[in-house]
Amino acid sequence: MRVRRRALSPAVMTAFSLVGAALVVASNSAVTPLYRLYQQSMHLTPLMITLVYAVYTFSLLAALLTVGGLSDYVGRRPVILSGLLLNAIAMVLFSYATDVGQLILARAVQGLCVGTATPVLGAAILDTDHRRGPLLNSVTAFLGLTAGALGAAALVTFARDPLHLVYEVLFVLTALMMVLLFVMPETVSRKAGALASLRPRVSVPRQSRAALLRITPASIAAWALGGFYLSLMPTVVATTLGVRAPWVGGIVVAAPWLSAAVTVGALRQLAARRLLLLGTSALSLGVVASLLGIWQHSVAALFAGALISGLGLGASLSGSLSALLPTAEAHQRAGLLATFYVLSYLALGLPALVAGASVPLIGLDTVAYVYGAVVIVLAIISLIASLRSIGNAADERDS
Repeated sequence: MRVRRRALSPAVMTAFSLVGAALVVASNSAVTPLYRLYQQSMHLTPLMITLVYAVYTFSLLAALLTVGGLSDYVGRRPVILSGLLLNAIAMVLFSYATDVGQLILARAVQGLCVGTATPVLGAAILDTDHRRGPLLNSVTAFLGLTAGALGAAALVTFARDPLHLVYEVLFVLTALMMVLLFVMPETVSRKAGALASLRPRVSVPRQSRAALLRITPASIAAWALGGFYLSLMPTVVATTLGVRAPWVGGIVVAAPWLSAAVTVGALRQLAARRLLLLGTSALSLGVVASLLGIWQHSVAALFAGALISGLGLGASLSGSLSALLPTAEAHQRAGLLATFYVLSYLALGLPALVAGASVPLIGLDTVAYVYGAVVIVLAIISLIASLRSIGNAADERDS
């Protein structure tokens, strides 16, 4: 077995890690097109749906902050195996879920899986492909979200018993990845300090505070919009627009993630400030188009808004990281990145939870309008901050 692992080229491990990361993220978004079926079979309210989603984001964050760096000490392969095993368990729990409590348990395990697997698979990609690793890590999550939403929507539309079949397909793919892992090479050596690495490290260096403050509105806007799409958008399409075909909701949910992946790949050479300017502008425009689609009951306008929002989402997140990480020293980046992820995943879960709780009080349409307005305001605040930063930089050069 060792001989085979040594004989494999680094490109094989890169491909394995890329597929593994995409599969784990796809397993997450595959649940979204099924929410309408869960609503019917379990009589779920929008609040229950967003609660199920919020539990996922919080468990993901807990795993990310504790075991996110564990593979640097115990090796990549054991942590990858743990993440894939958690994904398999989550698929089984989803497949047998009959009430909202079991659904929440399955989502919690899935959050632990994503928080465990995505950092180590991303690290393995960087281990084996230094040149293209950052780009591959940037687009993998978006591509996985797209594939999961579209694949599940197709099975809901054309296959029998999708509440089981979706998870059975993902379980088989996960099991196959676990088997393949045993012939994959280890890319790092074990070292002491594994227990100490489990302690969360959240910090913001003094010189990074201004940059973090400047990009936070854009990051919150982007992640909050993503949370809305992954939790309530299928309900909006079915209830507000009156479109019951599951594949329509799946396409609308997948559209921003595919657009974000294309944006990150196409605009990776742009400077951070330009990415933020483009991202915040496109995010605002995309939300306006989406709200117009909801108001006019137009799937075409909603889809166009999703594509434009995805452009803004990809550019904003890419620009945020490009602007933030260079402000920290090498030994400070882990803590700074942890802080960024805390803010990001809280924005992914909390606003969606508040939105779900507000639906019985003010209605789904009004919730969508208010939610969109908040995203637009945050994007505009970040846009103004970016423009002021550019102006200050120009003044410094002139002086």
